[in-house]
Amino acid sequence: MTDDLRARLDTLATEAFRPELADLDLLPTLRIAELMNGEDRTVPEAVGRLLPEISAAVDAIADRLARGGRLVYAGAGTAGRVGVLDAAECPPTFSTPPGLVVGLIAGGPEAVLQAVEGAEDDRGLAVRDLDGLRITAADAVIGVSASGRTPYAVAAVEHARARGALTVGLACTDGSELGAAAEHPIEVVVGPELLTGSTRLKAGTAQKLVLNMVSTITMVRLGRTYGNLMVDLRATNAKLRARCHRIVTLATGAGPAAVTRALDAADGEVKPAILTLLTGLAPADATALLAAHAGRLRAALDAAAAAGA
Repeated sequence: MTDDLRARLDTLATEAFRPELADLDLLPTLRIAELMNGEDRTVPEAVGRLLPEISAAVDAIADRLARGGRLVYAGAGTAGRVGVLDAAECPPTFSTPPGLVVGLIAGGPEAVLQAVEGAEDDRGLAVRDLDGLRITAADAVIGVSASGRTPYAVAAVEHARARGALTVGLACTDGSELGAAAEHPIEVVVGPELLTGSTRLKAGTAQKLVLNMVSTITMVRLGRTYGNLMVDLRATNAKLRARCHRIVTLATGAGPAAVTRALDAADGEVKPAILTLLTGLAPADATALLAAHAGRLRAALDAAAAAGA
């Protein structure tokens, strides 16, 4: 580690030492748990202060995706894993096609389970990873880094921006290099960690909360929900099949037998089942109407109502 890097780390809030916690290892377990819980409760407040910035980024991302673009997260270590997790949860939750939401982590898939030494410092690796996805101006790229200086995340945002992509820099420090590189800086300042420099704690929680907002609200804007119901849910197991049944019931008020028939006729897909039950359309016609309205259930329902279905 160079003297310059040590000096830079000394200035970061995420690396700050808290002398009042110097006897942490001597405290009773319950007291440590209380301290951690108290620290964690400050994170939603820190995120809340950035809601206008997060909302602006979400609207810009949703616009790109509505025009055929992709959402890509890029980070190292905890930040990379949080992005990979959020991306992996989009297909089962929203039936997003493969590659619509992508999580890149420095060092590749192996780095999800174990550290890949030196990967986060490799700016060229970020460029190669994005080039492997053929990033274009249609896409949106979010660099994620607690310190806001991680070379992999910063290089990813810089390269994406040079390609014309929408860029977001999610950091946990003010005035970060990552934020400066992005069109949409989101700097959630959570302060020093309970364990000095352990940014998998408050910083990681903040990143998880923000990415939850980004992906969820983006999918709401894209019509992949109906109200607060996951109507694009993919039923891949018994629990999710039961959840699909419940969603159709909540949306339509139909009885169990009618819901089962509608889901069977729609090959288990929630939106055409709801449309069939609420409009009386045949399953094939419901599917066609949804396709004509980009899969947006509310728009399809309005169109059916206007046509007197």
